[in-house]
Amino acid sequence: MLGYLVMGMTYAFAAAVQPGPFQSYLASQALSLGWRRTLPAALAPLISDGPIILLVLLVLSRVPGWLQNVLQVAGGAFLLYLAFGAWKAWREYTPGAAGPVQGNQRTVLKATLVNLLNPNPYLAWSLVMGPLLLKGWNEAPANGVALLVGFYATMVACQAVIILLFSAAGGLGPRLGRILVGVSALALAGFGLYELWTGITAIF
Repeated sequence: MLGYLVMGMTYAFAAAVQPGPFQSYLASQALSLGWRRTLPAALAPLISDGPIILLVLLVLSRVPGWLQNVLQVAGGAFLLYLAFGAWKAWREYTPGAAGPVQGNQRTVLKATLVNLLNPNPYLAWSLVMGPLLLKGWNEAPANGVALLVGFYATMVACQAVIILLFSAAGGLGPRLGRILVGVSALALAGFGLYELWTGITAIF
């Protein structure tokens, strides 16, 4: 169970700190509205990911076991691709410019919509988290629960930290952001190699 908890935490951290549409939205809101009015948006993945998870698990539960292993290998390759992108982003890191100022009345709703329209959660749950969740759940339901708890607790915490950093502005946010992107590249590479190894050994 601890292994699945750590894997969920690792992938969530790596995904949360990489530049993307959702992170850019949080940064722009934090810069324009402040942390108090933006902090609830950190909970958006808890709302938006539900339909994505159900859709992916419905499909994955109907495919044969060997195809799940192939998807795990594909997921490992996808993670290495993300690691390469994170490494390039670390080398060429420039803090995102603030977007247009938006009202705070529907911050969580807007953040949820941004995440629903973001392709990254669909890819992540189809190629990485979905197969891993099914594998853990089939071994023991506690493993699947540990994976979800580790993933979403870390995801929400990381989004909250991003909001606090950008609302503080100054030089610390961009510098720390670059460090976090570098750490995420290492985490993604390690996780990707693990997924490739596990998937390939399961196939052969």
